[in-house]
Parts: sequence; structure tokens; C-alpha cells
Amino acid sequence: MSPRTAAWGTWVFSSVLTALSLLLLFLTFSHPNVEIFDYWVESTVIPLSCSTVGALVASRRPENTTGWIFCAVGLAAAVRHFGAEYAIYALLAEPGSLPYGEALAWITSWIRVPYFSLFVFAALVFPSGRLPTGRWRWVAWLTAIVVAVGTILVAVSPGATRGLGPIRNPFAIEGVPSVARLVETLIFALGIVGGISLFARLRHATWAERQQIKWFAYAITVTATGAILTYTIGEASGIPWVRGIGFVVVMIGLVGIPTSVGIAILRYRLYDIDHIINRTLVFGALTTLLVAVYVGSVVSLQGALRALSGQESQLAVVASTLLIAALFTPLRRRIQSFIDRRFYRSKYDARKTLEAFSTKLRDETDLEAVSGDLVGVVRETMQPAHVSMWLRPDPPPKGSEGRE
Repeated sequence: MSPRTAAWGTWVFSSVLTALSLLLLFLTFSHPNVEIFDYWVESTVIPLSCSTVGALVASRRPENTTGWIFCAVGLAAAVRHFGAEYAIYALLAEPGSLPYGEALAWITSWIRVPYFSLFVFAALVFPSGRLPTGRWRWVAWLTAIVVAVGTILVAVSPGATRGLGPIRNPFAIEGVPSVARLVETLIFALGIVGGISLFARLRHATWAERQQIKWFAYAITVTATGAILTYTIGEASGIPWVRGIGFVVVMIGLVGIPTSVGIAILRYRLYDIDHIINRTLVFGALTTLLVAVYVGSVVSLQGALRALSGQESQLAVVASTLLIAALFTPLRRRIQSFIDRRFYRSKYDARKTLEAFSTKLRDETDLEAVSGDLVGVVRETMQPAHVSMWLRPDPPPKGSEGRE
């Protein structure tokens, strides 16, 4: 079997399982008293995105194991989703309507262990498909051991299966301690180590590898930010819209991780990542500040109006909206300038140098001075190994050819 056939065959299988899972989910919705799979949204997004990018990378770069890992991620996520929806429908929605419901519930109980561990291996081998150095081999072996032992222990551990409501592990062995959380904690810790390996690569990375790692790190940062908003800030504050926004950001990040891998490995417009990061920092900070100003001004103005008139008024909302509109442009400029100075110092200095040169050029008439200044600007902004300038001589006037 050719690599292309294997890669796209995995994609087809993952897509079919996802479609069947959504069909079973739709059938389960007709039973309002039955709990649905808690992670059905993530389990729909991940198989489609990871298997698609994995098939693209594995079919074009079969020597790079990153593509095959993402094919496996998509397949594992699809199997988990299908097993969960099948078990819920066969055991809760329509008991006895489908065979092997307990077997699918059992598979769902333990497949999340190898499924989560695949992300650790992806971080370890990205973007070259190999470990950064031989010294990281112990992390790969330790991850494999944790996955093998943890999968066996979780497969026989008693208790409810995560995401399946009241369904318990049908093939559990009584007396075996539940180690699911411990195994997941170990995999999470190994995932952090895998993330550290990306920084180890940066020490000896080429420009292209640095851009590749930036793409991957950017997508992970977006996902982590959404997770913090959803599961930390959202749950602690109890504000529904914070959890909603966080969940949307998590979904964007889950799609962004395989997408960033595909862009990085296939080398498509790598240079855009610096522009994307810059804009994310600017508008992320701007949004945070404007929301803080808006909420603070609404609360303070409402309190002042309540103290003066004894009742609330829409005037506070209108005044706060006008204040945000007035602050948007100056705040954006100040934040852009701060981020350029703090995180993009070389580009900031280059822009200042070009601005100074353009100002000087308007008043300079000496050609030799302009030539020297231009060479100096090129050296300072682009920092080439060698620079020289050649001026084309003026062409002879028309009609002068042939004149003595």
C-alpha cells in the first residue's frame, strides 16, 4: 500500500466514523431524557481537522512522522466519538436496539489514553519528524511506557466512563484502583516536557524552523487561552458569556493546531506568522483594555446616577460606548507602538530608520550624499553580508547619436 493510499484511507475511515457518530447523536436527541456525549463538539472538530491535515502532510511528506501522528490523532478521536455515541444510543436511548454496546463503551473508556499521548509525540517530533536530539529519547520511551501501562489499568478500572453519563466500565475488575486521573496527569506533564523540547529546537533552528515552531506555538497558545477562559475564569466567575467566548476560542485553537502544522511542514507563507502574532497581541490587548474600561465606566456611572437620581439610566451605557469609540484609535496606536518596541525591536528600529531617511531625502540634493545614506540605511535595516550600489549612467540625449 502506498503512503498516499494509507493516508487518505485513514482520512476516509475517520470521516465515515464521524458521520455515523453525528447520525447517532441526532437519533439520541429524540430522547430528551438521555444524556448526550459531553465532548461531541470537540470530537467532531478534531477528527475532521487532524485527519485532513495528517493525510495532506503524510501523502506529500511520508518521511515526516508528524503527518502520520496527526492521522492517528484523527482516527483515535473518531473511534472515541463513535464508541461514545454508539454506547449511549445502544445502552441508554434505545436499550438492546444495537449489539455490542458494552464493548463500545469499554473501548471509549480507555482509548483516550493513547489518544491524548499522541499530542505528546507530535510536540516531540515537530517539525522535522524526528526528536530534537538523542537526549530526548527517554521522554519518548517514558511516554510509551506510561501509555501502555496506563491503557491497561484504565481498561480494567471501575467507575463511570467520562462523558457517558451513568454508563460504567462494563469490563472493570473490582478492587482495582481508579487511576484514570493519575494517568492523564502524567500525560499532561509529559506534554509540558514535549513543549519544552520545542524551545530546545530553537537553540539551533534555522530561520524556516523558527517560523514553523512559531506557527505551532501560536495555535497552542490560542487553545490554552480559550481553555483558561472556559474552565478557569468562566467556571470561577459563573459568567455564561465568558465560558461561551472561551469555548469558541478553544474550537478555533483545536482547528488551528493541525492547520498550523500543515502550513509549517508544507512551507506555505511561513512569513505571515509574525504579522499574525503581532495583530493578535495588539487586538487582544486592545480588546481586554476596552472591555475593562467599558465595564468600569458603566459600573461607576451607574453608581453615580443611582446616588443622584435614585434609579439607573441608559445614559451610562451610551456614555461608555462613546468613550470606547473615542479611545479605540489612540489606544490601538499606543499598544501597537509598545508591542513593536517590546517584541519587534529590530523591525521597529528599521521602520524608524526608514522614516528618518525619507525625511532627510526630501531635503538632500547631493547625489553622493544620498548614495552613502542609502547604503547606510540598507546596512542598518536589512543587515546584509555585503552591499554595493550601482547607478546607471544618464542615456545620451535623443538625436545626439552620430553627431561629432
